[in-house]
Parts: sequence; C-alpha cells; structure tokens
Amino acid sequence: MTRNTCVIRAVCCALAGLLLAPSAALAADPTGEWWVEGHVGRVRIESCDNRMWGLISWEKESGAVDYNNPDPSKRNRPTLGLPILLGMKQTAQNRWDGPVYNVQNGKIYNVNISLLSADRLRLQGCLLGIFCGGQVWERAPVGPKANAAAEAAAPRRAQAQTQAQAAYAGQFRGAGQQFRGTGGPPKAAPFESAKDVCNAVAAANGS
Repeated sequence: MTRNTCVIRAVCCALAGLLLAPSAALAADPTGEWWVEGHVGRVRIESCDNRMWGLISWEKESGAVDYNNPDPSKRNRPTLGLPILLGMKQTAQNRWDGPVYNVQNGKIYNVNISLLSADRLRLQGCLLGIFCGGQVWERAPVGPKANAAAEAAAPRRAQAQTQAQAAYAGQFRGAGQQFRGTGGPPKAAPFESAKDVCNAVAAANGS
C-alpha cells in the first residue's frame, strides 16, 4: 500500500467520523429540567418504564393547589411535584405523544413533545382540532444550587394571552396562571435524580 493511499484512507475515515458525530450528538433526549414560557415554573421530565413523565419541579410562587381537579378529594393537593406530562410514548425518532394534565381546568389533552435543539423543547397540540399551538421550553440546570439560583433570580414577567391561547392547555399557554400560588417564596420539589421522579410518579399513580 502506498503512502498516498494510506493518507487518503485516513482522511476518509476522519471525514466519516465527522459525518457520523452530529447524528449521535443530536440524539433526541427530552429528559431533564425545563423552564416553561415566562420562567414562572419548571417541569422535570424523566423516563419511567419507557414512558416520558413530566412533573412540576419548581414554582415561582409557592402554595398553589390542584383546585380544579374533577376529583374533590384531590383539590387540596399541592401542584408542586404534580405529574402533568402523563406517560408519553415515543412515536418517532424525535417525538413523544401522550396526555397532558391541565391544572387550570382539571382536564386532560393530547399533545406531543420534540426537541428543536439540545436546549429547546417544543410542546404542541390541538384542542378539539380547532385551537392549535404550543410552547418552546428552555433547558434549565438541575440540582440544589440551580434551585437556589432560580429562587434568587425568579423573573417577574407576565405573558399576554389571547382567549384562543388560554383555551389551549392552560398550563402551557397560561403558565403564569398555573403556577400562581399564595404569594409565598419560590419552592422546589425534592427531585435530585430520575429515581426520585419515578418514585413520585408511582406514588401519584397509587402503585
């Protein structure tokens, strides 16, 4: 084998590695901590039994309860730690479909999530096939230090909402309403690992 042939093969192998690297780097993984629009709350997404679950992991104002739940016995439960993405199933390479619980009205809707990039997640769906839309969530850091930083710098911005937007899954389009508490300080759920999240899912499901 000539020297030139060896060099050409080495270059080709290097180029092949560069071509393959992006697809591996961009492998869709929605697990982690996410800011909802308006930065008034965060949702922690983890895979439990091969389904994606999202739980409210941080609230700008503590004290909110699930007062619109159709089950009267659950109307006093805190929204902090509450599952809202309910076991979403992967239906494509970068798509998960499933139900979402709307804390604002106590109803469940079908939505899908996908990654726009490693740090941006798109949630979208339709209400009765009429009102369609979604939100883009930003990835947030995880852990006690991240929670402390978020509590110290909780943004104070309101989101303008139209009636059509409010009708669509209120906890995403009307995030400020979902996470509105009694005015107490920000509060984080004790989720330090995926196991903590899955244990909370199991507890919420009574298993």
